[in-house]
Amino acid sequence: MNIIAPGSLEPRNPRLALDELRQVVRLTPLISIDLVLRDEADRMLLGWRCNRPARHTWFVPGGRVGKNETRAAAFLRLTEMELGRSFAIESARFLGVFEHFYPDNFADAPGFGTHYLVLAYALRQNAKNLLLPPDQHDGYLWLSDAEILIRDDVHANTKAYCGL
Repeated sequence: MNIIAPGSLEPRNPRLALDELRQVVRLTPLISIDLVLRDEADRMLLGWRCNRPARHTWFVPGGRVGKNETRAAAFLRLTEMELGRSFAIESARFLGVFEHFYPDNFADAPGFGTHYLVLAYALRQNAKNLLLPPDQHDGYLWLSDAEILIRDDVHANTKAYCGL
């Protein structure tokens, strides 16, 4: 359970126990933030996903919003975790709400998929200013929209951000 400390924007623990998360994924949509990060050449940052869902595809960085976690706090946490540097939500441009449906789930449990309501945000940043963590993805690429659209290994949900 995530509890916000009095006067704090951040939950004490934004992560659920695995059994709790399995139940949540089975029964409800998840809310997440996708970070559509572009560099000075207008290339998009993609990471090779090593976790389900969307495993073994190129995908934009991002992650789930925790219970009792504000969007602003989640954005700070996710940019730090996924990009190695914290950014305030006010520094990003909101792209819209997207729905992602996957036939599988993080635990590879049978009988249910994953449904996300995704809040997508665009950021611009010089690639040299990032400290991309090696534990979040098995590699990173910066690709133009044209390159993204022709690749079979880029997930369709990432391709939806091209041109935005």
